[in-house]
Amino acid sequence: NFRSCGAEMNRTARFYHSGETSDLAIVLEHLGHTQPAIPLGVLGFSLGGNVLLKYLGEQGQGTLVRAAVAISVPYDLAICAREMSRGTPQVYAKFFLRSLREKTRAKRKLLEGYCDVDRALAARTVREFDEALTAPLHGFADSAAYYQASSAGPYLSGVRVPALLIHALDDPIVPAGSIPRDLIAANPMLSTAFTERGGHVGFITGTAPWSVRFWAEETGAGFLALHLR
Repeated sequence: NFRSCGAEMNRTARFYHSGETSDLAIVLEHLGHTQPAIPLGVLGFSLGGNVLLKYLGEQGQGTLVRAAVAISVPYDLAICAREMSRGTPQVYAKFFLRSLREKTRAKRKLLEGYCDVDRALAARTVREFDEALTAPLHGFADSAAYYQASSAGPYLSGVRVPALLIHALDDPIVPAGSIPRDLIAANPMLSTAFTERGGHVGFITGTAPWSVRFWAEETGAGFLALHLR
């Protein structure tokens, strides 16, 4: 869970942050300390996949993770924020913003003084919300700086463990043109499973509702099983 996404609201002036890797690092270090004999594999979806790949790129060979899978990753957050402000993705963006506003109201007393809460509550796009709240709260000059620093794409060259990247070319939020194919191809640790269809974190196959299968989850689990023997 990102900050503010758990069953209980977090109690500090921190919020939903697409590039925050320190929380993931704490969890992995705890697991490595308490269960040192068990190999660690991590699977991340969407922004969770962004955090995962950024973390692996930052850590290089210093990570406890043995293998990873990242599904429907927004490799360039600025492009994805733009896509969410138009067309079909606006439906998801409205739902996402409604959730962010509710959490902002719940944390208002903690957030005041760090950012313009009223401006954040009035935001009509994800980028406007990040400009008003996410960026200043977490020490970024503006949303552009936040997106640039938090996007996983530039960190792919530093990944030093086997990682499978699953992505649908019809993803409405993460356009195919934003996938950093050159960076991926240049790193032998990265494998790809790019499909023509699947949407954003979709990849449902079989016959609904009797025999639905979740292809991405099955493929990701198989990849981890192969590398965690």
